[in-house]
Amino acid sequence: MSVLPTEAVSRKAIPVATGCIDYFPDALIAVAELSKIGNDQHNPGEPLHWAREKSKDEADALMRHFIERGTRDTDGVRHSAKVAWRALALLQKEIENDREASNQAATGCNRECESECAGVCTDATDAAAYVCAGNLGGDR
Repeated sequence: MSVLPTEAVSRKAIPVATGCIDYFPDALIAVAELSKIGNDQHNPGEPLHWAREKSKDEADALMRHFIERGTRDTDGVRHSAKVAWRALALLQKEIENDREASNQAATGCNRECESECAGVCTDATDAAAYVCAGNLGGDR
């Protein structure tokens, strides 16, 4: 699933390179380096990935690092890079939650039941006839 719009005009209106990467190349490199450092610390020997279950306090962690902005943490990484990473994590989760709520409102399905729905809930009509959460009372 692409997070970008499918319509060409809408896609071109989102300047990922010129409106983000070109604005903040050094900062984004620092965040990418931090992702690797954090992965090596929290997921040794595993491929680079965001282990979301290991930290759910983005806002509090962001503010703790913000207080120490302009300095480096004990691991040598800038606190400001950790602020940026936490801000991106917070924003990513907010966007995903909004998208999930919107999808659930439109289809009646949510992330927890997608595997049970297996594509069954495709529109509001299906969702009304089939209660995704464990097919509670549904007849499919």
